[in-house]
Amino acid sequence: MSHLTAADLSRAHRSWWPWAVLVIVLLGTAATNRRSDLDYPVFGGVLLAVLAAAPAVLPGLTGRRAVAALPISGALCGLYFAAGYSDGPIFLALPTVTFMVATAVPVRSWLPPALAACALMGTGLWLRWLWWSDEPHKSLWQVVGMLGIVMAAGAVATATRNRFEARAERAERTVTEERLRMAQDLHDGVGHGLAVIAMQAGVALHVLDRDPAKARASLEAIRDTSRESLEALRSELAAMAGSAPRRPSAGLEDLPALLERVRAAGLRVDVAGGPGQLPDPVAQVAYVVVQEALTNVLRHAAATSATVEWTRGVDRVVLAVRDDGRGGAVQDEGMGISGMRARVTALGGSLRAGPVAGGGFEVVAELPG
Repeated sequence: MSHLTAADLSRAHRSWWPWAVLVIVLLGTAATNRRSDLDYPVFGGVLLAVLAAAPAVLPGLTGRRAVAALPISGALCGLYFAAGYSDGPIFLALPTVTFMVATAVPVRSWLPPALAACALMGTGLWLRWLWWSDEPHKSLWQVVGMLGIVMAAGAVATATRNRFEARAERAERTVTEERLRMAQDLHDGVGHGLAVIAMQAGVALHVLDRDPAKARASLEAIRDTSRESLEALRSELAAMAGSAPRRPSAGLEDLPALLERVRAAGLRVDVAGGPGQLPDPVAQVAYVVVQEALTNVLRHAAATSATVEWTRGVDRVVLAVRDDGRGGAVQDEGMGISGMRARVTALGGSLRAGPVAGGGFEVVAELPG
């Protein structure tokens, strides 16, 4: 991000301290110049000094943090010193303006104008020495000191700006990740239910005339699956709205019900081996892999059977879902396979999906166990 929005600006932009600096400059300038030994009427000289010093702070107090505020402030400070007025809180003006501008724009935008502003102020200090017999070595060190203070103010402001930008980016990334997770949950839960419903509807239509009992069973399965999908949808929408807690994620204990739904849709599913005991996060991801892989079989493979195979290792478990369908290379992983891969890799595992030699398709996930 190159610029902060008004809502993202640092707290410094909305606080009282720059106005306190203005008050200090006004009162301090009046006090220091009242004690000055310059040859001018006291009241008129003090008033003119205050009128010369105050505008140097004002460019940093405007709503827009334009970089033009820096050379303007530097020029006004330079005019103040060139007029022979005394040292004092006027030295706070340019660092304040630099801080305010640097919290709103990147370094490359504020640094050149800040250097130009320091040069303008330095010119005023030199002219004060030249015209008003000031101490030359004091003016030199004042210029050096102001340059350091202005650069320090800009550096602190830049750090503040970067911190707020990083915070905004983290918040945006969190929102994006949450939206993606919600989309994956809807895809996994509701998408699976719709795939099963579509298959059951096809079975019911196919056997409606010659096997009413089978058709009735398919319709009952459609009813049950529809209820589950609607409940999953309501739960997800309620969680999105913040009106209800998210329902617990399905785990390995829910696999038998999942397999029965798929079998009822007309796909023979065999299970080989077992996962053993898995941590809850791994078990939940394993469930999602089985669900999404079988959903893809129902939707795309034109298969008659599938196998869910578990291979247990020392600290790993390999889950493979294979079918005897038409196979074929994956042209677009879509949300299904990419969602599985994201969940598996987040746990430190790996996933591959592709056609099997001799026909069919397989999804193989290697998970920490």
